[in-house]
Amino acid sequence: MNLHHLVVAFFVLISLHISVKAQTLHLEKDGQKVMIISGDQTLATYWFDSLLSKPILYPVMSPSGIPITRQFPFEDVEGESHDHPHHTGVSFTYGSDHEVNGNSFWANPHDKIPIGEKPRLPQIRHIAFEDAEATPDKVKMICDLHWIGDDGIPVLLEKRIMEFVVDKDQYYIDFSIKLSPFAATVTFEDTKEGMFAIRVADWLAENANGTLYQSTGRYINAEGDQSEEGIWGKRSAWVNLQGAYAGKTVGLTIMHHPSSLNFPTYWHARGYGCFAANPIGQKAYQEGRNLEHPEERTLTLQKGEEALFKFRMLIYEGPRTKSQLDQDYEIYSN
Repeated sequence: MNLHHLVVAFFVLISLHISVKAQTLHLEKDGQKVMIISGDQTLATYWFDSLLSKPILYPVMSPSGIPITRQFPFEDVEGESHDHPHHTGVSFTYGSDHEVNGNSFWANPHDKIPIGEKPRLPQIRHIAFEDAEATPDKVKMICDLHWIGDDGIPVLLEKRIMEFVVDKDQYYIDFSIKLSPFAATVTFEDTKEGMFAIRVADWLAENANGTLYQSTGRYINAEGDQSEEGIWGKRSAWVNLQGAYAGKTVGLTIMHHPSSLNFPTYWHARGYGCFAANPIGQKAYQEGRNLEHPEERTLTLQKGEEALFKFRMLIYEGPRTKSQLDQDYEIYSN
């Protein structure tokens, strides 16, 4: 069976409802979008339109359907924050000033959709679903992506595995991502602008720039540090952001797996709503924390080498204590 027939058969299979712990998971494909649906509630959409500067999960919802991703720049909502148009959904990208072999993948904006007749370069482009499967316990997608430089030549191959598991009042998405060079050598220069990121809805941020919602979120990390001031630029195994919406407590935890590159990661966690783990960058964080003798760090991959990045994004409803979050991380890390 060739890849085309495999992908067609996959989407026929996963359009069927699958019982998962008293939930019903299925996927629906609509053009260049794949919706992950629990019962009649869409939890997340994998959007890989060729005009996007990078594939993203957008929108991402809580288990009961509360939006946890900001709508801008895809929707122009009066009063919502309009800063940083390149902060969109859940993404994996790096570099705002030519840090990946002279290319900037993080800072490419999605001003409006569509953004033009041709893709904007540099671009991270979804190439194919290599494989996918649905079981009673989870949905799994394996995607091939190319990081394409501003000259139109692929720089990196990204092999991304995303696994979605639903339970009562929570679900999680596991990401296992391997990067390997097409070129003889690929160097990631040191920058704070990366890497595994979500732009959260204004209500979940600590102090968003918009006026439509009251910001209710509060960061806490594995060491018990709190708020942007206490967490930005530090290393930690996990960081949580918890807030309130329409009388419900909703939280989001990003966890860094011990087998992942440069564990534990630095955190680019901003109060206005950018929530990112950056396991490559270092110097800007050390400078921001007023560390004596900050040290620059780069990652160089030769052809045939690969770097592994593993994260879990846990999305839940109902208040959760640090002790509970520690237990959540213990389950993931083991």
